[in-house]
Amino acid sequence: MSRRFSLREFQQNILSRIEEQEKSATEQVSTLGVQVGQGLWLVDMQDISEVLPPPSVTPVPLTQPWYRGVANVRGNLYSISDFSSFLGLGETRSDGLVRVLLASPKLNCNVGLLVTSVLGLRDTSKWRSEVRDSEEQFLNEQGQVWRKLNLAQLVHQPDFLQVGI
Repeated sequence: MSRRFSLREFQQNILSRIEEQEKSATEQVSTLGVQVGQGLWLVDMQDISEVLPPPSVTPVPLTQPWYRGVANVRGNLYSISDFSSFLGLGETRSDGLVRVLLASPKLNCNVGLLVTSVLGLRDTSKWRSEVRDSEEQFLNEQGQVWRKLNLAQLVHQPDFLQVGI
């Protein structure tokens, strides 16, 4: 004979499993560490659709020095900008570690940022956070300063949007 379950126990079991899944989902690390020049930056994974090696870029005349040009990524055109150069830190060198961060479609712009290297996911939950000059920064266990990149804010900043000379 089959074992009987009460409806109340069944519902409680389902609710507790859902709560556990939601709790573990919010604890997932969702910040990507990247190096830009000598600086360390954190980017929210929700703002990035993809990280890839630099694609073939077609230069555009009469544009800012930090604007590398346009690239075709799987049939979609992306504006590729050298983030280090945009910040005034010098041009990003072209070696095997350089990557392009493609902005998420939710940001409504096809932008790719060239970064020096990708350092992997970072858990900032135990890092000290502070705001300096309206910019969020983190201090990790080794004393390194990580700056938070608000990609949504960057791609709508007038200086960033004005690529023409």
